[in-house]
Amino acid sequence: QEIEAEGYVTATLCGEELQIMPPSSWRASWQSLLSQGQVAAFVELVVHPDDLEVFWEIDPTNTEFGEFIEDATRQAGESLGNSRGPAPSSRRTPRR
Repeated sequence: QEIEAEGYVTATLCGEELQIMPPSSWRASWQSLLSQGQVAAFVELVVHPDDLEVFWEIDPTNTEFGEFIEDATRQAGESLGNSRGPAPSSRRTPRR
């Protein structure tokens, strides 16, 4: 689907359609907020202001939030790639 003129895509969160910036538009500092667990600050930046109240009323679980982000990625026609991080080393290291 096409990205809207304002730079948002429509993704589904628990059956509600909300506008969110496509992941390719997210600043590195915003993604850092998310990785640090500062979901509220992140959401305030990426969810359209008209949809913030609905987002907070839904109060999604981590799983539901992840599905929302995945849907935004699909709607934008993007891929977040492998977000699991580097593969662990097969070599064991002694613990200190």
